Amino acid sequence: MNSKSVYKIPKGKLVKISLEYDESNNTISNVKITGDFFAYPEESIEILENSLKNTELKKEKLLKKIDSIINSNNIEFIGLDAEGLSEGIMRCLK
Repeated sequence: MNSKSVYKIPKGKLVKISLEYDESNNTISNVKITGDFFAYPEESIEILENSLKNTELKKEKLLKKIDSIINSNNIEFIGLDAEGLSEGIMRCLK
């Protein structure tokens, strides 16, 4: 199943999510993250997109996984955070 969402993070920037997910086991098949936020290092969005594959689409699990990826890769965001990103992804299901 394919879905998209555009989400304005409170006190942050716009994030656009394109999500492909497997409805049978409720997991991410592929995700594309774009928007007017900044991420450092440059490849951090690619790292996130690849690391989120096969993640279960449940808000708490998604948030925990995103936090873990951010911390283990020393990713810095300006205008985006783990909470906003997980919310943007979950909005694709609505």
